[in-house]
Amino acid sequence: MQTRTRWLAAVLMSVALSGCSTVTGWFESDDDDPREPAELFDIEQSVKIKKLWSVGVGNGQGKGLYKLQPVIDGDTIYAASANGEVKAISRERGKQVWKTDLEMALSGGVGVSGDALLLGSSDGSVLKLDASNGDLLWSTRLQGEVLAPPQGNGRVVVAQTYDGKLQGLDFATGERLWTYDSNVPVLTIRGTSTPILYNNTVYAGFANGRVLAFDAQTGAIDWEVRVAISQGRSEIERIVDVDGTMALVGSELYAASYQGRVVAIDAASGRKIWQKDVSSFSGVSQGFGNVYVTDDDGTMSAYLRNGQGLRWQQDALSFRELSRPTPVSSYVAVTDFEGVLHLVSQVDGEFVGRTKVGGDGARADMLADGNLLYVYTNDGKLIAYEVSAKN
Repeated sequence: MQTRTRWLAAVLMSVALSGCSTVTGWFESDDDDPREPAELFDIEQSVKIKKLWSVGVGNGQGKGLYKLQPVIDGDTIYAASANGEVKAISRERGKQVWKTDLEMALSGGVGVSGDALLLGSSDGSVLKLDASNGDLLWSTRLQGEVLAPPQGNGRVVVAQTYDGKLQGLDFATGERLWTYDSNVPVLTIRGTSTPILYNNTVYAGFANGRVLAFDAQTGAIDWEVRVAISQGRSEIERIVDVDGTMALVGSELYAASYQGRVVAIDAASGRKIWQKDVSSFSGVSQGFGNVYVTDDDGTMSAYLRNGQGLRWQQDALSFRELSRPTPVSSYVAVTDFEGVLHLVSQVDGEFVGRTKVGGDGARADMLADGNLLYVYTNDGKLIAYEVSAKN
């Protein structure tokens, strides 16, 4: 239990460069921990979870509490590890297409744009690789760790760094085009959200509880929305990071903050469509007309996309450090801190399946395509599963 407590404290509380050097008094002892994870109970397995293949990718997330994210592009999955290994893997059989070793510590990736892969390093570098063979095309040094996949559109690459900056780079050369510098609170969650780059607009969430839209070419701000408002007397109570994955669905952008809200935003104007109280650092997803989010207390919720309220909640996984919900086929998948994969129905949130994916867990967002689910574990296993109803 002591190991888990230290891990949770490290994930939730990182100190900004301008802030204090330590955080004390959150958990005085194991007996004082109010976040005891729920014990798992037996469920009726109405869904078959078939393991198709497994491939090792370096040391996975390493020891830096990173969340290196694989990405699907056509028939290939690209994955990277904290110790600099990057692999292209065939989706059908899990066969390696190519592998390269960048010989540097990676902390953000993988982004894909056309025939290029985009990654970030712990020393603040943004890298562009040839997606066909892994060759390095250019590298640009920024300041601050790049903790999320850089994104590109063939003209611009955008990268967000842990020091609160969002920067635009020339896609062809890596030359810096513009920089936006946000106001970083004293205490923040370790991580940044992944920018969304759609057409010529960048959507990005920040540690001050705001989501902004930018012109990708110039960095000009189109609009700004406050997702959460800092409240409370202590710096811990005032943490409102927008660090989890956002979702852009048609003309609507969905985002969630820690100790704040999940919001639906009109992507063109920045107008709030609806909002609900939530505390999440893993982000949101959508499917079946629902917006899915896991609260930091382990509650999984499905909110109606039309803003009419809650469709269902599942609270049997309390304090099990759930990942971002990932819709797959007719189900929603989450992993927990023990490396257990749980499937619930998108219709009513009832459990339908469960399997063990890895003892070290899986922080990275899972990937889904139809009834196929891809899980990248913290210890570096990329695993493909087929999800289907039992006959």
